[in-house]
Amino acid sequence: MAKPKKTVIEYRNYELPLNFPILLLTGDRWHISDVKSGKLHFHNCLEIGICHTDSGFIEFDNEPSPFRAGDVTFISRNVPHTTYSSKGEASLWSYIFVQPDELLKGLYDDSSPHADLFTDMMQNFQLILNKDKYPDVYNIVMTIKEELEHKSLNYQLSVKGLMLSLFMKVMRIYTAEKGKQVGERQTHENAIVISPALDYIKENYMMNFPMEKLADMCHLSQTHFRRVFGEIMNTSPLNYLNTTRILQSCILLRTTEESILSISEQVGFRSVSSYNRHFSEIMGTQPSDWRHKMARVDKASILEYTGWTQADNLK
Repeated sequence: MAKPKKTVIEYRNYELPLNFPILLLTGDRWHISDVKSGKLHFHNCLEIGICHTDSGFIEFDNEPSPFRAGDVTFISRNVPHTTYSSKGEASLWSYIFVQPDELLKGLYDDSSPHADLFTDMMQNFQLILNKDKYPDVYNIVMTIKEELEHKSLNYQLSVKGLMLSLFMKVMRIYTAEKGKQVGERQTHENAIVISPALDYIKENYMMNFPMEKLADMCHLSQTHFRRVFGEIMNTSPLNYLNTTRILQSCILLRTTEESILSISEQVGFRSVSSYNRHFSEIMGTQPSDWRHKMARVDKASILEYTGWTQADNLK
């Protein structure tokens, strides 16, 4: 009997501004085709989507959930998913990528009575809310989009206030929905187990540390940690760490003129030869060649890449 094909899961990194960690992707080019991707992907931040036209499906762990025009979607970081339109349609979307814990810093820290709920929501967000049932949520998100587009006077302060209002409303919805989905959420409840490791890698990818440290953080034995991590992320902890390092190095390759040796050290590789080898395995080319190719791209957008870093149509 043929072995079932393993799902490919792709990591997409969005480098958000430190002082205002929000990115808006909008416009006529953000159409989703009706061709289902053979891959799932996940982000390093929360994705808020606005479906402007048509319909289709968002798939979580091979379980499709329908969407339609007027829906607002919330998908937390590290949740693998893919989106495709209904046959013959090409739904138009806008996306807001945000780090709510950084944007709303101090409001939902450990001293907050809702800190645990906020943290759980950031790890397990999977909501599709339609404007007919939740007009207040839809209107707030659309206002945030317009503020980010127009960038009028004090727009950043306005967006922060709107985000606070949005999360207060959505936390209530999330609490109600959570009680209905206990059985359906088993996989992502399990994902909470490895969230300390994912967070540690995100903050400390440039450091050298043993994989045993990650297992200890999650209160698991090394063997059990590797198995659970592999089941959830479809890769090993070490491969995930190295992929994170390579993706971070791509940002430095594109935005600085530092040497490849310096960049390899900054992202945590002990030798440039090890860095070159991992870069070639993940990106399919050498760092110097990739940097040269990126330099020829005028105003390259995330849309032109698979997983933010691999170019599809660059000649």
